[in-house]
Amino acid sequence: MTNADWNFLLVPKVGKTSLIMSLVSEEFPDEVPLRAEEITIPADVTPERVPTHIVDYSEAEQSDEQLYQEISKVMLILCFVYAVIPVTSHWIPLINDRTDKDSRVPLILVGNKSDLVEHSSMETILPIMNQYQDIETCVECSAKNLKNISELFYYAQKAVLHPTGPLYCPEEKELKPSCIKSLTRIFKVSDLDNDGVLNDNELNFFQRTCFNTPLAPQALEDVKNVVKRNMSDGVKDNGLTLKGFLFLHTLFIQRGRHETTWTVLRRFGYDDDLELTQEYLFPLLKIPPDCTTELNHNAYLFLQSVFDKHDKDRDCALSPEEVKDLFKVFPYMPWGPDVNNTVCTNDQGWINSFILGLDYVLTTYLDVQRSLEYLGYLGYSIICEQESQAAAITVTRNKRIDLQKKQTQRSVFRCNVLGARGSGEEWVPPGLPGRIREDHKSFYAISTTYVYGQEKYLISTSSRRRTSPVDVVCLVYDVNNPRSFEYAAKVYKQYFIDSKTPCVVIAAKSDLHEVRQHYSLSPHEFCRKHKLHPPQPFTCNTTEAPSKDIYTRLTTMAMYPHMAQADLKNSTFWLRASVGATVFAVLGFAMYRALLKQR
Repeated sequence: MTNADWNFLLVPKVGKTSLIMSLVSEEFPDEVPLRAEEITIPADVTPERVPTHIVDYSEAEQSDEQLYQEISKVMLILCFVYAVIPVTSHWIPLINDRTDKDSRVPLILVGNKSDLVEHSSMETILPIMNQYQDIETCVECSAKNLKNISELFYYAQKAVLHPTGPLYCPEEKELKPSCIKSLTRIFKVSDLDNDGVLNDNELNFFQRTCFNTPLAPQALEDVKNVVKRNMSDGVKDNGLTLKGFLFLHTLFIQRGRHETTWTVLRRFGYDDDLELTQEYLFPLLKIPPDCTTELNHNAYLFLQSVFDKHDKDRDCALSPEEVKDLFKVFPYMPWGPDVNNTVCTNDQGWINSFILGLDYVLTTYLDVQRSLEYLGYLGYSIICEQESQAAAITVTRNKRIDLQKKQTQRSVFRCNVLGARGSGEEWVPPGLPGRIREDHKSFYAISTTYVYGQEKYLISTSSRRRTSPVDVVCLVYDVNNPRSFEYAAKVYKQYFIDSKTPCVVIAAKSDLHEVRQHYSLSPHEFCRKHKLHPPQPFTCNTTEAPSKDIYTRLTTMAMYPHMAQADLKNSTFWLRASVGATVFAVLGFAMYRALLKQR
């Protein structure tokens, strides 16, 4: 709203033109035209710092069709009351007929020429307000003596910026469902320990977040006492419950302080329709070509806090109910019902914080907009006191610079696993299966490893076709299939022989009998000719997790693509790189066992 123009339409002929001119010139005009020209009041002279566009209407100069067009465009209508009957019998019905029921503009009843009467007209106006929900307020004013003119336009702006309609149903005297839903999410985000109440620290954090100032201790007690007097379950363990939180906002609106509720809603990203704005969910994030996106350290800490918050039984795993509770702040369930079949879990089938973090690493790398959206639902920018969740993302520098400097700042690398059908390419390497591609011909997996004591992540794409760009390539062949290596060799010669992308040849199913490959060169001869490391044996047909060496090698090669293959063959180099290395290959072990059953 802060960048939008507000259009006010004024009807009918009861001194409205005089009022407009008095507002602009701050004096009563000697001559009054039939209709004032359209006027825009600059933002810097309005209370809400928003430009205000005023449109006058004259029955003498304009047609009904022109009036209808203006009604369809304006954001608020000032309906001037000089006699009650025309307002109730003509103007309000006409306005309602020309606007959609779900998007009607608010009305303000204006009692002008108050200098001509001795008594207030509020007794006449109040019954009209009670009859029509669209009427926000009523104001008595006088263009002649400038009484309440600036106040009138203050209330007009307030009615547009802080409308009652989306929040409250005056007939039922309660909050509307969409408002309850929005405030419930705000409550859950603000309930930092997830105990169902806002304690004093959480209330003060909420107050600082929304209004830039904490509440004094006595003010906190006064708020809770007000709730206690009106509802027995509004306060629990000296903290504000969700019911108490909703009651306070109902009270604000009933007392004409709906701007308080709107301030809260807009701080948490909601628009006039109580939907999270695109600007909030998808903040601007510039990603230059050949750069990638990663979660930074603060984002990891935030995700750990989210996990801890919902791990109510402190068993270091999230049960199905705890997962459901975690995602209550989402408008939809981001994980499908098959999540327990596609991520590695504990013996009970529950996920841990490590899995939650890996899922976000994978999502951030492959679909950063979705990651921003998820962090927005979780309230990252609110809890971490950042301008937006874009602060959780690190955009890496261009890979070309990494090659020039012979070092990288990246923590996440991408590996393309290529092999003929049935060669075992879908088993290398293990990890956390993530987003299934729409064509269902490849899937993503993520695993973690340590290189030189630094934690790194390897995202693997299992496919029978080349995926670009990648940091390292696995060329997989089946040692038991004589025609398997030919595919890997052709892929290498077609796509990677002249590229700077490091490649590793994997001899899959190495537990089986190795047969001679129907190719002009044996796999070892091929690797020697093209200065590749000798084929690496690999099998998942074991009761133990697969060897970690291959994953350390792949990640290290992705980190140091500038190094010659001869350097990478050096055993001393690999010994240094793998010192202190710990690979959580067990992440993919459950998937491997499932594949073994099919094999």
